[in-house]
Amino acid sequence: MNRTRTNRSTRTTRTPRSDDRPSRPRGGGYAGASRSGGGRRPSSVQGEFALPKTVTPALPAVEAFADLGLPEPLLAALGAEGMSVPFPIQAATLPNTLVGRDVLGRGRTGSGKTLAFGLALLARTAGRRAEPRQPLALVLVPTRELAQQVTDALTPYARSVRLRLATVVGGMSIGRQASALRGGSEIVVATPGRLKDLIDRGDCRLDQVDITVLDEADQMADMGFMPQVTALLDQVSPGGQRMLFSATLDRNVDLLVRRYLTDPVVHSVDPSSATVTTMEHHVLHVHGADKQATTTEIAAREGRVIMFLDTKHAVDRLTRDLLNSGVRAAALHGGKSQPQRTRTLAQFKSGHVTVLVATNVAARGIHVDNLDLVVNVDPPTDHKDYLHRGGRTARAGESGSVVTLVTPDQRRSMTRLMSDAGIRPQVTQVRSGEAELSRITGAQAPSGVPVVITAPVTERPKRGGASRARRGRPAQSARRTAQRRPAYDSAA
Repeated sequence: MNRTRTNRSTRTTRTPRSDDRPSRPRGGGYAGASRSGGGRRPSSVQGEFALPKTVTPALPAVEAFADLGLPEPLLAALGAEGMSVPFPIQAATLPNTLVGRDVLGRGRTGSGKTLAFGLALLARTAGRRAEPRQPLALVLVPTRELAQQVTDALTPYARSVRLRLATVVGGMSIGRQASALRGGSEIVVATPGRLKDLIDRGDCRLDQVDITVLDEADQMADMGFMPQVTALLDQVSPGGQRMLFSATLDRNVDLLVRRYLTDPVVHSVDPSSATVTTMEHHVLHVHGADKQATTTEIAAREGRVIMFLDTKHAVDRLTRDLLNSGVRAAALHGGKSQPQRTRTLAQFKSGHVTVLVATNVAARGIHVDNLDLVVNVDPPTDHKDYLHRGGRTARAGESGSVVTLVTPDQRRSMTRLMSDAGIRPQVTQVRSGEAELSRITGAQAPSGVPVVITAPVTERPKRGGASRARRGRPAQSARRTAQRRPAYDSAA
């Protein structure tokens, strides 16, 4: 049965292949190593698959948002946000996605992917109204933080064209999310697990979704979401538009591309070429006995910094040590509740907390303006994790540095990891208190005056704003909960 894809905004129609998106045979539609711009796949990015050739020629890139034929309210909203010139990934993909074509985009985090898919999604959905429980567009992301970032980025533009957004993630009230879906939401931004829960409850159906976006597809595969993702994609409208964006493309993502994308427009920027112009990479060789002091001095620098460690226990331990040393630090990991994680990020973005100590939960989905340093206190074990951790800095054309602390026993594995990532770092032997450490990182001696982070008054719920469950809770129970709730504001 032939499927016809229809752009509801422009009424542009095209007929893709004559099956209902089964897996393509390996080799079918592929040309070894073709990508936009041509050339072989670099050996530095190991395990990535050859990108597909585009059968239908892509429309040319544009130089300004005004050249795209976007709805006037969207253009006005872009102007209000100070946006006139698109980033390269936006300029390349939007002319094609606005007429309904699938897209496969690879680029490092911070390259402008959210608006690359978001503007097309909003423009093509504008003027339509969703029935209760039946969204029209879906954005799947791997983490709660990324879901919130996508929602925040798209909200002003969605309002301009009167589209309703619903964020569907774990760790938050499923009842409120179900209520938003029952009330009607044109666009849903979701993590796979919570969306599946709402579908199982009967609070959401995907058969009316004809625009689907997979953001950070490789992370969803790495986190074990692939079965849920494919099950969800099998429920959306079979003739719909699909957009897949990822910082890396390995064999797990290959499955999604072969099965769900039809003749996609391909836009690819190698991770190495995307980072060399705006990001510095430093490997600092440290002695194990001096690593704690070195870490503390880096944390005491002027300005904000994210520090990554492997485990939540290590994150909590370092956070306590930094607070005792006079550094305004806060912890972020999967053991924190979603409200705690949200408050911590708000404190960090406002500058109230200057050091965010995190596990890989923060490696994706966090955008902080003017963040110029990321520190791998524990080196990552995978080059993809390195790229995504580092992607928290040097975003949207800004500059930044990624520093990795490496003890003697970690040097060999770090050399392999950098080779896999296609990066040639500057390698320096450092010790705490030395000028070279300060030159590279801005390190300085901490004050030594302990600080305590407590919740700000402005974040307390307004009267009558609590959920129904909390309004009926006894005062004693509420007090116990308040005592258990970690503090996030600061008092020296």
